Amino acid sequence: MSDVASLLKDRLIHQLAFIYADVSLDDPLPTIAERLMASMGLADTEGDDCNITAPCPHTNLWSEQDVILITYGDSIYQQAAHGSDDSVPAPLQTLHGFLKRYCSHTINHVHILPFFPYSSDDGFSVIDYSTVNEALGTWDDIEAISEDFGLMVDLVINHCSARSAWFMQFVEQKSPGKDFFFTAELTDDISEVVRPRTSPLLRETTTATGVKEVWCTFSHDQVDFDFRNPEVLIAFANIIRLYLDKGTRIFRLDAIAFLWKIPGTSCINLPQTHEVVRLLRTLIEHADPNALIITETNIPNRENLTYFGNANEAHAIYNFSLPPLLVNTLLSGSSQYLKNWLMSMPPAQNGTFYFNFIASHDGIGLRPAEGLLSDTEINDLVNCILKFGGRVGWRTGDNGKQKPYELNIALIDALKGTLKGEDQWQIERFICAHAIMFGLEGVPGIYIHSLIGTTNDEERVVHTGQNRSINRHRWIDTALIKELDDVHSLHHQVLTQITQLLHIRKAQRAFHPNATQFTLQLRNELFGYWRQSIDRKQSIFCISNITDEPQTLHLSDINLIGTEQWTDLISQNQIDAEELEHTLQPYQTLWLTNQFDAD
Repeated sequence: MSDVASLLKDRLIHQLAFIYADVSLDDPLPTIAERLMASMGLADTEGDDCNITAPCPHTNLWSEQDVILITYGDSIYQQAAHGSDDSVPAPLQTLHGFLKRYCSHTINHVHILPFFPYSSDDGFSVIDYSTVNEALGTWDDIEAISEDFGLMVDLVINHCSARSAWFMQFVEQKSPGKDFFFTAELTDDISEVVRPRTSPLLRETTTATGVKEVWCTFSHDQVDFDFRNPEVLIAFANIIRLYLDKGTRIFRLDAIAFLWKIPGTSCINLPQTHEVVRLLRTLIEHADPNALIITETNIPNRENLTYFGNANEAHAIYNFSLPPLLVNTLLSGSSQYLKNWLMSMPPAQNGTFYFNFIASHDGIGLRPAEGLLSDTEINDLVNCILKFGGRVGWRTGDNGKQKPYELNIALIDALKGTLKGEDQWQIERFICAHAIMFGLEGVPGIYIHSLIGTTNDEERVVHTGQNRSINRHRWIDTALIKELDDVHSLHHQVLTQITQLLHIRKAQRAFHPNATQFTLQLRNELFGYWRQSIDRKQSIFCISNITDEPQTLHLSDINLIGTEQWTDLISQNQIDAEELEHTLQPYQTLWLTNQFDAD
């Protein structure tokens, strides 16, 4: 065994020793480490080295060129003509065609939400991790997309479907699944367990050896794994290897915060969970030094930040506080809370980045706004979203009380007005939200239904009975193309303006995910920050009017250097630094730079 392999094995043993310190194991830690390496293709059966690459720490494997599109495999599909027996392309093939036609010059990564056979939760209750849902396509379709776009894939690691083969084995008490799932006793103290749902935590399940209480963080169809059993960890190492072989570049660790459970605790963000993330990173980056981990932790901001570790856990974390704070800013017309939060955010170390988003397949989470927005602000936000046709998801909080967990609404409908009601500024407000997000430190992620301005799907909510379906519309490709080709349609206008912003963003070195950022001290009707490229050759002042009235920007507030030429990248208008003030129209954003040709 080479020095690199030996060091990797020693590191894995050290990590395993922490994870399983309080667990009685059948196999010694060196054996478990060797099996993990073999599962990942890091050693063959004789223990020889096999494609092991020592990672380079604190390396930025991303740039201002990176943009991630979030989509389901069947967000766009083709429909056979009425009365026709002709087959139609698989949805993944239709998606690939859409990406090449509309996104190839602005978006270079695509997050395809779980595309595996599933039983509920639109894919997040996985039946089989090793196959592609035949209703979507095949592994060939996934690999074809990965050849044109960086592929981001969900590792649904906390739980799987109650209809999976592993859980059927658990019921029958047969290997390997018989010890794969976390069970508790009815006498266990679960009073402190943090829940994202209101359903009972434990599911009574009759097995071949008696009744067991199975732990279900999310729903009774989503049964939680027991990572105290190293066989579960090894099984997921095999899954990760498969996904790498199929072209995966980015792994999204779904619901990772709930992974390790200890009754009598909160069962969230436990030290063992963090160490599992570090171990998974160790395995992944030694197998592919260009592969990345993003943790999906829909939790309060301070807790979320801990998943960076010391640049040795997640490469990126979802910036979960951004969506509720930015929506609140645009609905209230005050940037106070967004500004205070941004000032408190530490810059991401080299080797890490923030994954910025303002809409996704899920709702707008409210837990990440806890401690950042007051109860009054949250209540006003909830009531406004309800008036705009949205829904509210709930969770069980302290003392069994229900608290709002997330807002379910299409983002463009969430921004159809303000706290005062609907108005004529919907598109301008929506584009303003994206202009703010695209300029922030980090890599932007854009939901496909934001890219094309999809509105609330009330019919789908009625059909599924699920609030989240309101923002999970499925487009027939001919209908979508017709809308996108119509210059007067809302969808055309949204796609055109967002595409323009992305084109501009990708050409600016000051928008590198790790470029310097400072929050500007402007009055609450404006929101702004300053970015400077890593080589310090380009500066951009990003300033938005977040109200429905014209606002005056006093140029002295941002200290433009009068000897330099400043240009608004978005409008291409030049700004005279010697002027005393400049007027921003409702929801207008300026990207002021002293070097607009950053190439």
